[in-house]
Amino acid sequence: MNLEGSKDYHSHGSGAFELTDFRSIGRNVNIERGVLVFNPGNIALGNNVYIGHNTILKGYHKNEMVIGNDTWIGQICYFHSAGGIEIGRAVGIGPGVKILTSVHGDGPIDRPIIFNELDLRKVVIEDGCDIGIGAIILPGVRIGEGAIVGAGAIVNRDVEAYSVVVGNPAKLIRKRR
Repeated sequence: MNLEGSKDYHSHGSGAFELTDFRSIGRNVNIERGVLVFNPGNIALGNNVYIGHNTILKGYHKNEMVIGNDTWIGQICYFHSAGGIEIGRAVGIGPGVKILTSVHGDGPIDRPIIFNELDLRKVVIEDGCDIGIGAIILPGVRIGEGAIVGAGAIVNRDVEAYSVVVGNPAKLIRKRR
């Protein structure tokens, strides 16, 4: 395996933040103890947002993470917004949910994948969705308005509005009425 091009790794910081560090922050935002925030200057929080204990909001040096009004984010979540994350209004996100917006692209077979360029793809979760505990949302996915993602689902493609999806990979089990 060709290990040329290896990288010098650097710290992303401690995750410590002040409320004034955010790009914008609404009224009545409750951020519990143990939350880590990286690059808060690229993160915007709406009004009435709750962020549970030990969640990690990993902003990136470009693209934005936008969390809409009246959104509840459970404990121990991990949001990595290299490709951008847009969460609408009145979204419920259960504990342990992961939202990822980047993957290492393909390259020569003899080069470690970690040395390849990042492929950045935005994740959008529209208004009124419910994301179940432990779900994983993969890069480039759009979850339509009012959709439900079941606990532990791995979402690797778009979810239509008012759909209910479960499983790995997530599959439609019904439409909401």
